[in-house]
Amino acid sequence: MAMPSSLLWAVDIFGRVYTLSTVGQYWELCKDTQLEFKRVSAVKQCCWGIACDHQVYTYVLSGDVPIRYQEETYENQRWNPVGGFCEKLLPSDRWQWSDVSGLKHQQLDSFTLPSPHWEWESDWYVDENIGGEPTEKGGWTYAIDFPSTYTKDKKWNSCVRRRRWIRYRRYKSRDVWAKIVSHDDPDQLPDPFNDISIGGWEITDEPLGRLSVWAVSLQGRVWYRENVCHHNPEGSMWSLITTPGEVVQISCGPYDLLWATLWEGQAIVREGIDRNNPQGISWSIVESPSSENGIMHVSVGVDVVWCVTKDRKVWFRRGVNSHNPCGTSWIEMVGEMMMVTVGLNNQVWGIGCDDRAIYFRQGVTPSELSGKTWKAIVSGRESDRSQTGSSTSLLSAGCFFTDDIQNQTNTIIQGDADTSSDTELPSVPMNFANTPPTGAAASSSGNGTGNQTAEIRANLTVDPLDSDEGEATVALTNNEKANLDMRKSSANPNPSAELQWTNIDLKEVQKHPVLSVSTFAETSSLSSLGMFSVGAEEQYGADEHPLWAWVSGGGCLVDLHSPLKWFTVLSGLSSSVQSLSLSITPAQTAAWRKQIFQQLSERTKRELENFRHYEQAIEQSVWVKTGTLQWWRNWKPHKWMDVRVALEQFTGSDGMRDSILFIYYMYHEEKKYIHVFLNEVTIIVEVLNEAKHSFALYTSERTKQRWPIRLAATTEQEMHDWLSLLNMSCCESRRIQGPPSHHAIWSVTCKGDIFVSEPSPELEAGPHLMPCDQMFWRQVGGHLRLIECNNRGIVWGIGYDHTAWVYSGGYGGGFIQGLASSADNIYMQSDVKCVYIYENQRWNPVTGYSSRGLPTDRYMWSDASGLQECTKINTKPPSPQWSWVSDWYIDFNTSGGTDREGWQYAADFPASYHGHKTMKDFVRRRRWAREHPGCMWEQISPSFPSQLEHFTRCGLLLEMVLPSIGVQCLQKNLQYSDF
Repeated sequence: MAMPSSLLWAVDIFGRVYTLSTVGQYWELCKDTQLEFKRVSAVKQCCWGIACDHQVYTYVLSGDVPIRYQEETYENQRWNPVGGFCEKLLPSDRWQWSDVSGLKHQQLDSFTLPSPHWEWESDWYVDENIGGEPTEKGGWTYAIDFPSTYTKDKKWNSCVRRRRWIRYRRYKSRDVWAKIVSHDDPDQLPDPFNDISIGGWEITDEPLGRLSVWAVSLQGRVWYRENVCHHNPEGSMWSLITTPGEVVQISCGPYDLLWATLWEGQAIVREGIDRNNPQGISWSIVESPSSENGIMHVSVGVDVVWCVTKDRKVWFRRGVNSHNPCGTSWIEMVGEMMMVTVGLNNQVWGIGCDDRAIYFRQGVTPSELSGKTWKAIVSGRESDRSQTGSSTSLLSAGCFFTDDIQNQTNTIIQGDADTSSDTELPSVPMNFANTPPTGAAASSSGNGTGNQTAEIRANLTVDPLDSDEGEATVALTNNEKANLDMRKSSANPNPSAELQWTNIDLKEVQKHPVLSVSTFAETSSLSSLGMFSVGAEEQYGADEHPLWAWVSGGGCLVDLHSPLKWFTVLSGLSSSVQSLSLSITPAQTAAWRKQIFQQLSERTKRELENFRHYEQAIEQSVWVKTGTLQWWRNWKPHKWMDVRVALEQFTGSDGMRDSILFIYYMYHEEKKYIHVFLNEVTIIVEVLNEAKHSFALYTSERTKQRWPIRLAATTEQEMHDWLSLLNMSCCESRRIQGPPSHHAIWSVTCKGDIFVSEPSPELEAGPHLMPCDQMFWRQVGGHLRLIECNNRGIVWGIGYDHTAWVYSGGYGGGFIQGLASSADNIYMQSDVKCVYIYENQRWNPVTGYSSRGLPTDRYMWSDASGLQECTKINTKPPSPQWSWVSDWYIDFNTSGGTDREGWQYAADFPASYHGHKTMKDFVRRRRWAREHPGCMWEQISPSFPSQLEHFTRCGLLLEMVLPSIGVQCLQKNLQYSDF
């Protein structure tokens, strides 16, 4: 299973911001390169930063769901006897244009965009719904007076009315740095900022999408950004938080952990942070781990705290949790860092104080929060890909033909290898990449250097793990330091013989070994394995690793079970790999490549010859099913066409099955076809059509275009055969087998069909979430009105006849037969549903009540809302699984009561209906009903055999407390009269 992608943010010494993905290997430069930043703080969905102008910027990552905010205002009117409802209100009334409470004056033209990063999506329009129900045209709701309960029905005593106006604005500045515009009082504007931290999105019971943004000004004051959430990524204003001293730096974790450092070297901890008070209540002081050196930098995670003191030592705080945010004691860690940062699952990164490289703390687990060792991230920048040249091929030559390279370069390379250390501790300043040697290719002024050179050549493949503690140690003797300085300062007597130097770090200077070339890819970037031309010293060149100034892991989620690509170099992006060129000529490179190709070809032939007599384990096969169906052409002339359909299912060498559906049709006497890959199909559904047994195939693109592939069969059985086969092929293409998992997502259509979707890791993994139209849904047997499930695999449902059902654990049923269905736990289900239509009439002085209504009236035969025409003839069962069992009859059990003929009366449409006629009733209606049972479904959800301990009805939402769950379920329907 692939690890979800998240980003590590970093700033180099030039103020450029880079991101490194957990599934990538290259640092990518942010698009907006005009700004220079000092510090950044990131979460999954966004990043906040402080630029060199001390202004705050935010970088919101793009996503499939736009950031929209709904602005609303209410138009209020009062009725008067002269002109009816008008804009003239009483002096004691609310504003004509106000908010929902009526206390704030809000005219349409008073709404402005909060910043240049927003844009209006549309103009103002009237909301014609109240509580999810449509209102009359115009969207007015009526009441007796302000304020009161508003209804959509106009009554005789309705003296006031109002309607809601809506307008949406959309946040447009995504994937760019957007400046936070301050609307505060100029006299109370915060000082220029020098540190910022973002977190707090996991506070218990906090509203979804809310963030806590904390900042520190140059004057040492702490500020909190109000109202930062998903639909308001910029927040609204800065609030000053009092502190016991001047603050230098601050760090906020994903939960309620907040630490800051003071100028005096102490740390302060914010207490009392919760959903109701995200700013906290008070501060507690924590002393520095060292009395001589105070705390310089602090970083917090879920329940961990790391800090760096002024002597660059790294410390870990023990005993930190939600009940004791201050912790108990400090533990000193190995290594020296400029700063550290903690990620989502307490993973730690740091910047070395000597080489300015980024290090990752390995071994951090829930049981070992402090980790084990530091390991440098050697990922290159995206821009360095084009500069790798033939480094990859040379690296291969160095790895597989070490002896050949050594023999061919002995006549070229002369001199000593610089003695340094392959260490994982960033406290050792052993990076010579910034100070390339300028001496000659060979030097004989040092004592013992010639012997050392010979020993290096003879020991090119020494064991890299040859040490007492398993880690490398550092030791430079006085003679070696003198030789290093002499090589740097000496002049070259023969300029034409100048060669490039290669600095090879020795593991331990007393033993004089040299690491084998195959181990170079696994060494830390602290090693100074680098090659530079004499006198070439470009600042921040392609051959030099980036120098980092800040790193933020607040939005980086590292999976402990998935390997990272940050610690290996495959394309020569770092100086350590580029140094393997060893001043090789093009002729030598061509010879080596030819030799590599010959040896690889011989090895391939030899290996194939040894295994030729073995049979192939998995054969590639193709299976085809053909048939004749009808296809709905979506362009003019729209009509059904006879087509030939072929389903090709093939099995690859890896055993993976995939299928393609071909539809062949004739167009202007020319044979054409369309095809669809079944691994792209998201759902297959039956389509209700009185003349056709049809079904539709949806893909992600066709869902967006509202253009599915509709096919029809001649008989219902043929349609079910194709549905079963296509569903089975779709599941095989996605490697979905058997019953739904415990984490499956269940849904019920408006027709009662049941569908299941298996969640994938990409569904909620940031920063790019899986859109809903890419989820795959498969149908299971059964017919329900409501369904509920939990993560233990318990699924309950309610039928249209109010029968309670529970999922038995089988799969299949319905049209899914044969191999695609399980043999056990398949039972029969029956369901009965009533369909209602309304007959509407209006009174007139000539004929009395008749079917002739006003032009503005509803349909004379309609549904309950009156918006859709529903006659006895055109009203069909909801799906092909239903059939009528009775004729239309008048329903006398309508809410509000009826007269002897089933009529209900009211003053107008729509209004409150009653069962007796009065002088003011000008309209009437009556409800007709017709029953149809579902066919005997082979469904997977018989009722639970044990007795229910608690069963309460609230509408159609049921609260069920179950006894212990059995392994198998028997078929037993639970009928309850109180439904």
